[in-house]
Amino acid sequence: MSTEAISPLRQRMIEDMNSRKLGAHSQRSHIYSCKRFAAFLERSPDTATLEDIRLFQLHLAETGMSICNRNRIMTGVRFLLRVTLRRLDLSAEIYPLREPQKIPQVMSPDETRRLLAVATSLKARVLLSLSYGCGLRAGEVVRLKVKHIDSAQKIIRIEQSKGRKDRNVMLSAETLDLLRQWWQVRPSRHDAGTPLEERWLFPGLRCGKPMTTRQLNRLFHEAADAAGIRKGVTLHALRHSFATHLLEDGYDIRTVQELLGHRQVTTTMVYTHVL
Repeated sequence: MSTEAISPLRQRMIEDMNSRKLGAHSQRSHIYSCKRFAAFLERSPDTATLEDIRLFQLHLAETGMSICNRNRIMTGVRFLLRVTLRRLDLSAEIYPLREPQKIPQVMSPDETRRLLAVATSLKARVLLSLSYGCGLRAGEVVRLKVKHIDSAQKIIRIEQSKGRKDRNVMLSAETLDLLRQWWQVRPSRHDAGTPLEERWLFPGLRCGKPMTTRQLNRLFHEAADAAGIRKGVTLHALRHSFATHLLEDGYDIRTVQELLGHRQVTTTMVYTHVL
């Protein structure tokens, strides 16, 4: 357990983030961003000036940081300045950069079949089948609980995911059968005292915690290597492939939008460019 003291400024920022219901991932990102800003200043961020904001953005640009990461860091700094410090004059100096539009990396149906076929364990096959067959994000897969599986209706309920949205996704008979097989051999040493419906499908090493997305990513790359897939794909390519293959099979784009949990259909329409 960390013994690092929390400064009054950071405590206020945490309270501001909690009151606005920011998720744990967003909070960690904002705190990291402000720590990086403070390290650049070599003093507390509440002493920042307009020139400091300008120089910090210039510093990030000169380091060769990607536009995505630069925008993420400045979003955290802007929250601190605008919400916690009420320095609207400083937050107004933060300008987002337009990110380049890239076509998602997609695997062919043959590549996804090969990847699932060479998965080295039942656990890997179940995890990767959920990632591809249901179009789930990595964090959604590892946080699945018993209560999220509706075997009668053949759906999985995703609760409060990105954008704090709930949604239902399709569950094939094959993936349901894999889940049932996995349940028979799933580690249960941390189940004591946890109601059945609240148990993680993929428990982690720490009591009460699910497996990590890092573990899931490692299983994906091991399978991709074994399948001889050489193009630079990531685990998220399974979600991209899920959407693209549905559109190729004639699914309506609005249906795909709902299955992916996109707020705007324009986000889903990027997959029409890879068909």
